Amino acid sequence: MREIVISKNEAGQRLNKLVMKYLNKAPSSFVYRMIRKKNIKLNGGKAVGNEIVYVGDVIQLYLADDTIDSFRDDNIQTAASGSQKKFKPEIIYHDHNVLIVNKPVGVLSQKASKDDYSINESVLDYLLDNGYITSAQLRTYKPSICNRLDRNTSGLVLCGVSLMGNQELSRIIRERNIDKYYYTIVKGHIKSVQDVTAYLVKDEKKNTVIVRDGVDEIKQDSGKNEFEKIHTIFEPVRSNGKYTEVKVKLITGKTHQIRAQLSHMGYPIVGDQKYGDRETNIYFRQTYKLRNQLLHCGEVKFTNVTGGLDYLTGKIFSAFKPDMYKKIEKDLFE
Repeated sequence: MREIVISKNEAGQRLNKLVMKYLNKAPSSFVYRMIRKKNIKLNGGKAVGNEIVYVGDVIQLYLADDTIDSFRDDNIQTAASGSQKKFKPEIIYHDHNVLIVNKPVGVLSQKASKDDYSINESVLDYLLDNGYITSAQLRTYKPSICNRLDRNTSGLVLCGVSLMGNQELSRIIRERNIDKYYYTIVKGHIKSVQDVTAYLVKDEKKNTVIVRDGVDEIKQDSGKNEFEKIHTIFEPVRSNGKYTEVKVKLITGKTHQIRAQLSHMGYPIVGDQKYGDRETNIYFRQTYKLRNQLLHCGEVKFTNVTGGLDYLTGKIFSAFKPDMYKKIEKDLFE
């Protein structure tokens, strides 16, 4: 017999789902059969399988050790600790449920291929290296990030350390109980705050989006009847007449929303290779060796948070801008 004692990082899952993660090579039919035959119990009693497990609960597996071992893969890669690209994340905030980091430019939010080392792997290695989670616990729950930034967009990324933290962060983002602010530098002079709604269609093949002001325009230019409404608030911070630094509040958060919307409005982001101005990009590449968009998620504010993370209500977290951004900012506006 083997026991699984539920920790805070595993609590909140259904019993059958957790057991299937633990016996990760076992078919689901085997797990359900063992539950029906009472070979898998919860706190010494009969289980159905859909029970939610809590901290301190104990799942008993009345199975031979050889059977358990045959259904467990001990070679699961928990993170990417052996990678040559490994780096320590810049921690902005950390408690037992939530971790907030400042993602550098050029780093993926999540891996696109098995050899990638993303901010997600960096967070996992940090939690493992500092004893906040064990390799054994990663079998039944793996912390992960809850929001994504483009590879070449820097700034705040939120991660659920515990299962509850992950679920609640995802809900908070989905229900828009968090305000996200980005900073960018654009070509052109934005004189006043602009509260803008528009419509967006993604071109999957090109990994780009089309933005238009009205529904009829988006249908005509994209040839598609499926589109998303986007809403963004642009606040000029300072301008030299030719360039403007802008604070952007995302109301909706769609792929390339800020970059494509600003370009559509006639204010392309400096360095943006997809939606930017070619001559502007050449100038900043030659002058500063800039090869990516100047876009930084610099601030998040939790608003009206309920549930397990209600202690975050009203809290504001900020991340420093990258050195390249600060140098260009100083040269243009000071």
